[in-house]
Amino acid sequence: MDNHNTQLPHSEPTPEDVLFDAASRFAADKIAISFSGAEDVVLIDMAHKLNLDISVFSLDTGRLHPETYRFIENVRSHYGITIELLYPDADAIRDLVREKGLFSFYKDGHNECCGARKIAPLRRKLETLDAWITGQRRDQSVTRTDVPLEQLDKAFSTISHTVTKFNPLASWSSHDVWAYIRANEVPYNPLHDRGFVSIGCEPCTRAVGPHEHERAGRWWWEEATQKECGLHAQNVIKIISR
Repeated sequence: MDNHNTQLPHSEPTPEDVLFDAASRFAADKIAISFSGAEDVVLIDMAHKLNLDISVFSLDTGRLHPETYRFIENVRSHYGITIELLYPDADAIRDLVREKGLFSFYKDGHNECCGARKIAPLRRKLETLDAWITGQRRDQSVTRTDVPLEQLDKAFSTISHTVTKFNPLASWSSHDVWAYIRANEVPYNPLHDRGFVSIGCEPCTRAVGPHEHERAGRWWWEEATQKECGLHAQNVIKIISR
């Protein structure tokens, strides 16, 4: 008889495990959930069920769909939470629009506009936090195939200030997300019912066909390896360095 112990295969922590661990390691005013889409509401729902004291913020670029604004308000009301909206610097947007117009990203790429409308406000917010929680999944894009459950955020950390990023849904699929949403009656953006899968700013988001990848509707005029707005810039850096 073999007396050696059989080692069971290691199982990845559940999203709830990751959320609980994150909340236990960081002070309530030093960690927050970044909210914009379906995955993020799943995280809000989980945190709510776990009674975790984690704040929520969302980026208001000024160019979101009307449905997205109503969605944000629906989530706020449904969970009885405060959602902090982050806004771009008015002078930076004024200068960009004055110089290049409202749709320069179709010609010059999305990085400059996203830099002003998303990255700068997020950077200011993360300067006040030690950790943030995102809904990134490995199967969302070629830029996200290596996303871990927890990582040092090299895009926003500085020598004097380290920022940790948690991705509790990293191993989940789109099917997993929507199965959870339906089973738990989680609110979602009504644009999803019209073929929009990955939803960002109105000029840069479109519905996708039944056989297209979910990120095909974001910045469709650009290469797939560049489809990050800068919030997760280190994903693109990994792709380039391979």
